[in-house]
Amino acid sequence: MATKKAPKKTAESSGDYSKYISWFWRLFVGGIALVVLVFLLASWNAFGELPTFEELENPESNLATKIISVDGKQLGTYYNENRTPVKYEQLPQNLVDALVATEDERYYDHSGIDFRGTTRAFAYLGQKGGASTVTQQLAKLLFTGQAARGWKRYAQKIKEYVIATRLERQYTKQEIIAMYLNKQDFLFNAIGVSSAARIYFNKDVEDLELHESAVIVAMLKNPRQYNPYRKISREKSLGRRNQVFKQMEKNGMITTAEKDSLQALPMEVKFTPEGHADGIATYFRENLKKFMASWIKENPKGEDLEGNLTYYNIYRDGLTITTTIDSRMQKIAEDAVAAHMPRLQKEFDRQNEKNKTAPFRDIEEEDVDRIFNNAIKSSSRWRKMKAQGKSEDAIRKSFDIKTDMTIFSWGGEIDTVMTPRDSIRYYKKFLRTGMMSMVPQTGEVRAWVGGNNMTHFQYDHVQLGKRQVGSTFKPFLYATAVDQLKISPCDTLPNTIYCIAAGSHGNTKDWCPENSGGEMGGMITMKKALAESVNTVSARLMDKVGPEPVIDLVSKLGVDTSKIPAVPSIALGTADLSLYEMVSAYGAFANQGVYVKPQIVSTIQDKNGTILYQHVPETRDVLSAESAYVTLQMMEGVTRSGSGSRLRHTWRGKDPVYRKAVTGYPYGFTNAIAGKTGTTQNQSDGWFMGIVPNLVTGVWVGGDDRAVHFPGINYGQGATMALPIWGMYMKDVYENKDLKISKSEFDKPKDLSITIDCDNYKSEGVNDELPDELDF
Repeated sequence: MATKKAPKKTAESSGDYSKYISWFWRLFVGGIALVVLVFLLASWNAFGELPTFEELENPESNLATKIISVDGKQLGTYYNENRTPVKYEQLPQNLVDALVATEDERYYDHSGIDFRGTTRAFAYLGQKGGASTVTQQLAKLLFTGQAARGWKRYAQKIKEYVIATRLERQYTKQEIIAMYLNKQDFLFNAIGVSSAARIYFNKDVEDLELHESAVIVAMLKNPRQYNPYRKISREKSLGRRNQVFKQMEKNGMITTAEKDSLQALPMEVKFTPEGHADGIATYFRENLKKFMASWIKENPKGEDLEGNLTYYNIYRDGLTITTTIDSRMQKIAEDAVAAHMPRLQKEFDRQNEKNKTAPFRDIEEEDVDRIFNNAIKSSSRWRKMKAQGKSEDAIRKSFDIKTDMTIFSWGGEIDTVMTPRDSIRYYKKFLRTGMMSMVPQTGEVRAWVGGNNMTHFQYDHVQLGKRQVGSTFKPFLYATAVDQLKISPCDTLPNTIYCIAAGSHGNTKDWCPENSGGEMGGMITMKKALAESVNTVSARLMDKVGPEPVIDLVSKLGVDTSKIPAVPSIALGTADLSLYEMVSAYGAFANQGVYVKPQIVSTIQDKNGTILYQHVPETRDVLSAESAYVTLQMMEGVTRSGSGSRLRHTWRGKDPVYRKAVTGYPYGFTNAIAGKTGTTQNQSDGWFMGIVPNLVTGVWVGGDDRAVHFPGINYGQGATMALPIWGMYMKDVYENKDLKISKSEFDKPKDLSITIDCDNYKSEGVNDELPDELDF
C-alpha cells in the first residue's frame, strides 16, 4: 500500500511572512530613499535651475510706479505690470481669512507642503481638489512659471515643493500671503491685490468688505473663468464667491447665518480701468513722464558689478511720485471742459453746415491740400508703413481705402468704416482746448487738462501747444508801463488812432492799429482801456516804453522769448506762447511780483519709502509789489465792466453758446477776480486768464489749424470760447470748501504810492470829472 507524501510546507502555510515583510520594508525604504534622492537631485538643480538665496531674498517683480495727488488719491500708474505692492498689515483680515479657508485651510500647520492634501490628491487623482499650498502657488508664480505638460510637469512640481520649503524658511507666513496676493494677475491690468481692489471696486485694498474680498479670492482659481466684470463669467464668479463663504463657514470663520446672508448679497462691481489712457489727469501723467525721464538721467540709481551706472525705471521699480495735482480740482476741471466743449462744438458744426471748405475757412484749395499732406505725413499710419519699407505712393493710396475704426464723439466712441483721409477731415473739425490751474505763491499745479480726450487727441495743449495769445499779452505791457512810468489805473489817454512810424522800435513800416470794435474818440482811463482791450492805447503805451522792456519782463516771467520779435505789434498779442507759460507768468501778479516756476512733483520715493527727490521752489523777483498790485487792479476792470463781466452781471437774452433764454450767466461771482480775455485774428484762438488771490487759471480754445475757426466775433471771442470753462470750474471749486480757494481781496502793499481810487483821484492839483491826461 502506497503511502501519501506529506505536502511540502510553504511560507504561506506555515505563517512565515518574513520574506514579504522584508520586501515591503525594502520597497518602503527604497521609496523613501527615491523620494529623498529626487528632492536632493532637484535641490542640486538636476531638473533645472532653482532660485539662489539672493533671489529668494529679493524675488524679481515688476512694480508699478504710483502717481499720487496732493490730496492722497492715486491718479494712475506707470507699469509693465500694473502692480502696487502692499504689506501684510494693509490686508484686511477678511481677505486673509477668505484666502486661507479657500486655498489652503491648513496653511498655518504645514511648512510649505500639505502632505495630507497631497495624499488625498493622489488617492482621488485630483478629483477632490488639488494639493498645492499657498506657498507652492507662490513658488510657481515667482520661479517656475506656467504649468508644463507631460513628464516636465512632474519635474516642475518637484521644484515647486523644494522652493516652497525654502520660502517657508526664508519668510514668515504673513509675508508669504502678502507676496502671493501681490503677484497674482487678476486681468484688466490688475496685477496684484491692490490693483484688483482699485480696478474692480474702486477702493484701497484695506477698505475691502468681506463680500468684495470673496470675489477677489474667487478669481484666484481662474481669473478669466471667474471674472466678475466679464458678462460671460459673472454667474460663475458669483457661484465661486458663494463657495468661498461656504469654506469660511466650514473653517469656523463665519457663522451659518452670516454665510446665508452673504450669499444672498448681489455681486456689485465698480469697474475702474487703469490703462495708460484711463482715469483722470491723462495729459498730465503723460507730461510727467518727461519730467521723470530728465530726473532719472540726472540721478543714477548706482553702479552694477562692472562699475556701469544703473538708472531707475518707472515701469518696474515701484517708485511713488507725489504730484501737486489735486484730484478734486482736476476732476472739476475735466468736467467743466466736458460740459462746455460739446455745446460749443455743436454751434461750430451748425455754422459750418453751408461752408463748402468746412471745417476750414478763408483759405485756398492748395492750402487745404497742404494741411492734409502735413497731417498724413505726421500720422502713425505713415510712420508704421514707412518703417515696413512701403513706397510713398503705396502709403498715400492706403489713405483712400476704407477701413474699420473707432472714432471720437462727445457722445461716446463710434465704431465706423471710413478712409483714413476722411478721418483726418473728421478730426480737424473738432475744437481743441487746454486748461491749467496753479497756486501762484508756490507754483504748485493743481489741474492740467491738455485736450478733449487723450486716446483720440494726444497733443497736449498745455505745454506743447503754442498759439497767438491776443489781448492776454496786454497786462505785460501795462505792467511794464506801471513799473517804468508809475501810471495809475485812473490816468487817461486819447482813444484815437496812434501810429508808430517805420524805423521806430524796429518797425519796417508804419503801424497804426485800430480797435477791434472800431469805436474810438474821447479820453479813456487806463483801467477801462485794458478792460475793453483798446488797441490805440496799447500802441501809445508801447511807443513810450518800447518792446524790449516788455520782452525782458516776460522773459523773467518764465516765457521763452527767443521767437518774439522786438516790434510794437507784440502789444496786441502776436506772439505764440503756451498756456503753461501764460499761467506761470500771470502767477507773479498775484504773488506780489515774485515769479515762481511751476511745480508738478513734490517728492519721489523708492519702493521702500526712501525719499529720492524733494522739490525746492525756484523763485525770482520780477516786479515790485506795487506794480503787480496796480496791474491786478486794472485787470479787475476786465471782470467788472469789460469783456469778462459776464462772470458777474445779470444778463437777459439768448446765450450765444447755449442758444437758450437765460437770466444772467450761471456764475454770479462777487469776489475779487482779475482777468483778461484774448481773441486772435480771424477768431482762431480764444483765451481767458483768471486770477484770484491763491489761484491762477488759464483756458485756451481753438482749432487744430488756424484755418479752423468761427466766422464771426460773436462766437469766436475768448469770452465765449474759453471764459465759460473758467467760470464753471471756479464755481464748482468754490463750492468745495475743503479746497480753501480764496474769495478775499488781493493783498495791498503797505506803501502804495500809485492811486487806484479813481473816484477821488487828483493829479497836479486838478480835480476834474475825468482823471488827468498823461503827457504822451
